[in-house]
Amino acid sequence: MKDISTVLARVFLSLIFLASAFNKISNFEGTQEYMVSKGMPATKFLLIGAILLLVFGGLSVLLGYKAKKGALLLIIFLIPATLIFHRDFSQQIEMIMFMKNLAILGGLLMIFANGAGKYSVDGR
Repeated sequence: MKDISTVLARVFLSLIFLASAFNKISNFEGTQEYMVSKGMPATKFLLIGAILLLVFGGLSVLLGYKAKKGALLLIIFLIPATLIFHRDFSQQIEMIMFMKNLAILGGLLMIFANGAGKYSVDGR
């Protein structure tokens, strides 16, 4: 059961990051405008970097190929994104998004600490 659970955890964790990358690509200008509204500089550069982290980290975790490094890429994305975009705790949705990101961070730390498991490219 442990091996199947690890695969499912990798799939579920990676889906949110891959979907986020797709949304950022398909709404590049809108995402840039949102970033500007949060006071971010160099939004085009940072957005392209975020997309790359999301795609490479997401695929790495999904496939279990260099999953520890992929999890680290997603952690590098997730921490500043959480602190920049979800810090207005006066709004309940922002508190929920902050806590959701902490839960995801926990899952990524598990992969970073334990690897991708038996059923992965790394496990072969």
